Parts: sequence; structure tokens; C-alpha cells
Amino acid sequence: MSGFVKMHGLGNDFVIMNFMLGEPNRDWAEEARQICDRRFGIGADGLVLLLPSDVADLRMMIMNPDGSEAEMCGNAIRCVAKYVYEKGLIDDISITVETGAGVLVPELVWGDLADDTDFKVRVDMGKPVLAPVDIPVAVEGDRAIARELTLDGKAITYSAVSMGNPHCVVFVPDLESVDYYRLGPALEQHPLFPKKTNVEFVQVVNPSELKVRVWERGAGETLACGTGACAVAVAGVLNQYSDRRVKVVLPGGSLDIEWAEDGRLFMTGPAENVFEGNWLRWQVKY
Repeated sequence: MSGFVKMHGLGNDFVIMNFMLGEPNRDWAEEARQICDRRFGIGADGLVLLLPSDVADLRMMIMNPDGSEAEMCGNAIRCVAKYVYEKGLIDDISITVETGAGVLVPELVWGDLADDTDFKVRVDMGKPVLAPVDIPVAVEGDRAIARELTLDGKAITYSAVSMGNPHCVVFVPDLESVDYYRLGPALEQHPLFPKKTNVEFVQVVNPSELKVRVWERGAGETLACGTGACAVAVAGVLNQYSDRRVKVVLPGGSLDIEWAEDGRLFMTGPAENVFEGNWLRWQVKY
């Protein structure tokens, strides 16, 4: 039996388990499939394990609902920062978190009311990766911005960005006209992306506001994606659609993204508790 907390960042929800004193020997791929199941399990877009780290305050391991491991998740790291602060695990408003994308630094920020329970989390997400070989995307050149790929005989213009995990950003005139449930999984698994990819469809409202719908690698449709919002902001600037600071509007809410002049991205947004409980480790037969 293991205790857990269910949390969400803009509707992108996670089951968080604390193993900072040591990780039990478990098949986490199978555990994630069972725990994240919305009918037979707790239900979530991902399982987040808090583990000891030799290089940071803690290590965050993220398992997708299909059992695959994600390198990084912006919404999850905000939830982790809120969790460790409220549980008193780390006595600081700024923490270091080891992820598959390197060590990141989330920091709690309060509004004008200075209500101890009313805060957002600002995360230094580091610099975007634009070299195709490092994203990875199987094209030549220094960047994969405003490139074309072919899907079902039709050309689609995309921009590829990595925020520690790969993203395929597609700008569209109108989100409502996108064949989302066909294009999302088709682009996720397109041969150009050898490790698959997250997919963001983006409608430019104005230079300071981008409206986005996300299809996440290994999870499918989600209400928000923090790394995706950062990738969208980068693609917006490089395609000359948006400013360096934008509001990214997702189905679950909005994130403030700033691409600073030194190249680093800063993401600010909320994290919310849902409920706590115990995982009884019963086995689901599929």
C-alpha cells in the first residue's frame, strides 16, 4: 500500500507518490498503466514519482498512462513544487528538481494578496533545443522551423522544438476546423519523429496570446502541457507570429510564458490539489 496525492495543473492531472527515502522495487510501467486507468485505477495523465537525487533536492520520474517514461512535464513539475512545499519536505520556496531534461528550478510566487495558499509556480525551463538531431526529427539543417511533412498525401507545415521532450507545433487558422483526433496520433507517430512527438495545434489570437490544443505523446488528449506551451512560444517567435512573452491559452486554463533575451524560458502557472489516498496495489487483469 502506498500513499498518493492527486493533483492537476490546468486539468493536466497526476498521481504523485513520495519515495524520496528510497524507491521500492516495482514494475513502474505496469503500475502506471493501472494507476492512470480512469475506470479501474485512480485516473491520471501521468504517474509522478519523487525519488532521491545526487544532484538536486529530488528527482522527478514521470510515467505516461501507456507505461512509457516521459523526460519532462511542465505541469507536473509545478505540482511537485507545490507538493513538497505544503508537505514541508523542503524548507524553501525555490527547489531544484532532477528530470530527464536536466535540473530545473521551480519557485513559488505570490500575488498581491500574499495569501499563503494562493500562489503560482514559476519554473526556469532552460533553453529550447532546436537542432533536429537533438529533438529528434529526421531532417537536415540547423533548425526544423516552418518545414513541411506529408501526411495522407497532404503537406503540413510544422515547427519542431524540444524542451527536453520533442514537440511538433502546427499553426492553424482556426482550431475548431482541425481534425484533431486523426491528426494528433498520426503526427505523434509520424516517421520523421523517431522517438514519437508531442503535438500542439496553435491558433494565433494576437502577438501576445496563442490558443492551443495538445495531443501528448504516450497520453493522448490532455487539457494542458507546460513543455508544449514553451515550445509553442518558441515556435511563435521564430515564425514571427508572437512576442517573446505570451499568454498560452489551453483547454484547462492559461500559462504565462516568457522567452528571455538570454534564451531561457520561464513558465508561470497554477497547481491544485484534488485528493489524497492509498494505492492498495490490487491487480487489474486486462
